[in-house]
Amino acid sequence: MGREIVFTGKQQFELLDYEEAKLGASEVRGSTLATLISPGTELAWANGDNFPIRPGYAAVFRAEEIGSAVTDVKVGDRLLCMGAHRSTQQFDHRYTLKIPDGMPVELAVVARLMGVSMTTLMTTAARPGEKVVVCGAGPVGYLAAHQCQIAGYDVTIVEPDARRREKALASGIGRALAAIPVEDADFRGKVALVIDCSGHEKAVLDGCKIVRKRGEVVLVGVPWKAYTDILAHEILHEVFFNYVVLRSGWEWEVPILSRGFVWEELYEGYNNAPHSTFSGLATALKWLAENRIPTAGMFSAMTPWDPARSYQKLLQKEVEEPFIILDWSAA
Repeated sequence: MGREIVFTGKQQFELLDYEEAKLGASEVRGSTLATLISPGTELAWANGDNFPIRPGYAAVFRAEEIGSAVTDVKVGDRLLCMGAHRSTQQFDHRYTLKIPDGMPVELAVVARLMGVSMTTLMTTAARPGEKVVVCGAGPVGYLAAHQCQIAGYDVTIVEPDARRREKALASGIGRALAAIPVEDADFRGKVALVIDCSGHEKAVLDGCKIVRKRGEVVLVGVPWKAYTDILAHEILHEVFFNYVVLRSGWEWEVPILSRGFVWEELYEGYNNAPHSTFSGLATALKWLAENRIPTAGMFSAMTPWDPARSYQKLLQKEVEEPFIILDWSAA
């Protein structure tokens, strides 16, 4: 018997029992050590209309039971998975990644947030050295800016909140501005890629104004609501006359796993993909292990055992740290 967080109704957060499924031959199972809360998404779900919801999409667990067909995982390994907020995790071993020895579990789950923008880096036509603007310095935007900088781009982060801008600059991001510099000759028509992590339509419109011809504006942030009275025509005008590539930041655009062509297994499918969700997560873990993204002082640990109290803190905006971890190790 395990315990999991369930949104049972609007702003209703409960810890309920669940029965574990039979362990498959290719699966591993074990106790959860930490899960990561995605505040924007989860609070939007909590204020929605479809219940029950079992939230969470990033977890680290310790392997304790190993399926008979699994040879690459051993008991005691700490594994990253795309798991929910629950006291145990059970996954096919192919959909787990061993985290580096000595890496704190709270740092490892951050790799999942990095995976969102890894897809953009895998699919963009922008090349290292070119200008990239990241809109929004929340958790995903902060990480995306650093990922682009590691990859060799000339990065500017745009964030109206002064505290977030200061943190971005202190972390090593080269430029942090309060608004997109649409009239700046150093930017207008010279930006190869805008990654919008804000979900704000003004950021998208201004992004379309500053990219070069055939420059990309990628929609990573969820547009949960309208912030302005901007008409769609204004964005369409910029897209049409500036030859903008305006596209989704859909992280599942790449395969979850790469699978090469094998004639004998043709009907099981293949993709021959050079990049995948899990190759991106592996890269994210490597960069985090190498301390290439500053994260000191950016974590807030909360208890999963009283979800109503923990999520109320988020609803009341009492937590300032961008990376919010549920610590399951007390189980």
